[in-house]
Amino acid sequence: MTPTPLAPDSAGLGLRRTLLPDMRRAASGGFDFVEVAPENWIGVGGALGDGFADLASRYPVVCHGLSLSVGGPAPLDETFLAKVRRFMDTHRCPLYSEHLSACGDSRGQLYDLLPLPFSEESVAHVAARIRRVQDILGQRIAIENISYYAAPFQKMREIDFVNAVLAEADCLLLLDVNNIVVNATNHRYDPSEFLAALPGKRVAYIHVAGHYDEAEDLKVDTHGSAVNAQVWGLLEEAYRRFGPRPTLLERDFNLPPFEDLLDELGQVRRRIAGAGARKQRHAA
Repeated sequence: MTPTPLAPDSAGLGLRRTLLPDMRRAASGGFDFVEVAPENWIGVGGALGDGFADLASRYPVVCHGLSLSVGGPAPLDETFLAKVRRFMDTHRCPLYSEHLSACGDSRGQLYDLLPLPFSEESVAHVAARIRRVQDILGQRIAIENISYYAAPFQKMREIDFVNAVLAEADCLLLLDVNNIVVNATNHRYDPSEFLAALPGKRVAYIHVAGHYDEAEDLKVDTHGSAVNAQVWGLLEEAYRRFGPRPTLLERDFNLPPFEDLLDELGQVRRRIAGAGARKQRHAA
């Protein structure tokens, strides 16, 4: 069966194994879709596998990869990608996304998301690999703008690099507004200008998350705290520019009580609803 696309006004949660019982018990309407790292669920059986299958039968599941290393030097793991396609077919997943980064080489995983050189050569390299991934999966994928703390061999601006990859690969964008805030602070640029320069028609969905303020001029992307006012503000700006988009609340550790997560997701819902109302007024 053909997967159902995510609704523009949908709000989702990232699945962590500790959240599985709460997410299965959640009342209808608490969240609209689930994001998973396929690496963490492919081949999982037993009670966990049954629990995941139950959740996936009731909610759309978006795949967000962690280990493909789409910009890395080692050959793409096409065996893994074949498994991802079977997983997506089984669970009718509407979308696969990955990070615009490298996370491994010929010796194996580095267990971190490393920035790519901002250069024309890098654009050509990563775009060709994204096109190959899309061929194997049989669909366009979304690439996420990552947070980074150093920019090796920077021959072009970050925004120009991201846009060049999107155009040459003809892929979609997973827009992480928290990462824009983090990078804009750490690398001294205007987050609103960066957002405005992105191709809104390519935005498949949005990530929103919290970060840690190490210093006034240094932010660390942690996904371990509540979303702050600056990130909420940029999310609202994204809706004003691009219209409502499916939005996922990321939280990887320091997990609060599940009801608190749903309350925070409610803040996403209210902002999406406000953007939808503005769009209707302008259309009228």
